[in-house]
Amino acid sequence: MSVPETSAATTNTAAGTEITRLGYFLGPHGVQGGAKVYVLGDAAQFKALKRVYVEGRGWLKVMRTTPLAPGVALQLASLSSREGAETLRGLNVYAADDELPTPEDGVYYFHELRGLTLSDAEGVEVGTVKDVLDAGHQDLLVVTHEGGEALIPLQAPYVTVNLTAKLRPKSLSLTVDAPEGLLGDLDEMDEPEQDDA
Repeated sequence: MSVPETSAATTNTAAGTEITRLGYFLGPHGVQGGAKVYVLGDAAQFKALKRVYVEGRGWLKVMRTTPLAPGVALQLASLSSREGAETLRGLNVYAADDELPTPEDGVYYFHELRGLTLSDAEGVEVGTVKDVLDAGHQDLLVVTHEGGEALIPLQAPYVTVNLTAKLRPKSLSLTVDAPEGLLGDLDEMDEPEQDDA
């Protein structure tokens, strides 16, 4: 099974609320305070949102969402001028995890992967997913393991997301095609150092 399209995420909280990064502001759209957002993942996730969390600004009410390649244009309650929208340029925009629309079966948000176990091709647990990072051309799993922390590409053919009967993520597995050393050389950490004397 291939990895479905997802939203990018960061592990953050806003006043105790788990939030997921949906994108970042590109700049103004129009002259009445609209702001263009580059969307990480599916732009449709903005349709149902009543508010967004803006980096450094807090929660802002969404008045209108307009599809606009490569993302959306947002009209936020606190912005009424082009100059106001310009102040958002480069800032990240987030949504509360529990306010995101329910994804289709087999499609998931990256925040659903946090805390899941990662197993090797034989089914042996090798780590836990701490976070998922948007690294430009690929998404990376941040995996904690006995040797520390590793970044693993979240792309087929190396990683499989295992789903529950309700098609929600339950665990992740490295495939037999995954190159050795993705988590560092765990075998060397288990072996005592030998004295050359």
